[in-house]
Amino acid sequence: MTVRILLVEDQAIVRNGLKLILEQDEKFQVIAEASNGAEAISNLRNHQVDLVLMDVRMPEMSGIEATKRIKSQYPDLKVIILTTFEDEEYAYQTLKDGANGFLLKSSEPEKLLSSIHSVLSGGLVLQEDVAAKLMPKLLQQRVGPMDEEKYLPLTEREVSIVRLVGEGRTNKEIANSLFLSIGTVKNHITHILQELDLRDRTQLAIYAVKNGLV
Repeated sequence: MTVRILLVEDQAIVRNGLKLILEQDEKFQVIAEASNGAEAISNLRNHQVDLVLMDVRMPEMSGIEATKRIKSQYPDLKVIILTTFEDEEYAYQTLKDGANGFLLKSSEPEKLLSSIHSVLSGGLVLQEDVAAKLMPKLLQQRVGPMDEEKYLPLTEREVSIVRLVGEGRTNKEIANSLFLSIGTVKNHITHILQELDLRDRTQLAIYAVKNGLV
């Protein structure tokens, strides 16, 4: 199955380099390119896309604003943020808006390719040094350990799934850990999102950290 990618980067030389890296994987196809967030949104109206690789700092519309708009219109579309800036604020904001990963452009090509596969499998990808800065910020907002009363909408099995999502596990990893099928895990996550009134898996991961499950 071909993974259709929209590549959003304002510097042509960087964009071309990323395209070469992506096309090392025969499953990946860059079907559209954009030099700013506004162009990215326009491209999505004309192309069916599975994943967006999004730069942060761009003219006309930043990757932060574009990600927010894209995830509001296409909540199931995967978005990975790429940046040269090790700034946890970018990661925090884009994750709140539904981004599925945050990587530095200095990452090794293998890291980029494996991260895309992980995100497509339902994982949440954070660059290690960015995560080191981001986690304290999330932990500062923890409301304390979950009590049983707060978990009334969820079964014990679903609580376990929330915890594993918060650890960044993919659906396959969750399924293997809990001896479930991947389809069953997907169904549980859909129900959990409805019960907790959350938009997507990324919000669920942040919820798990903030509420003391991770």
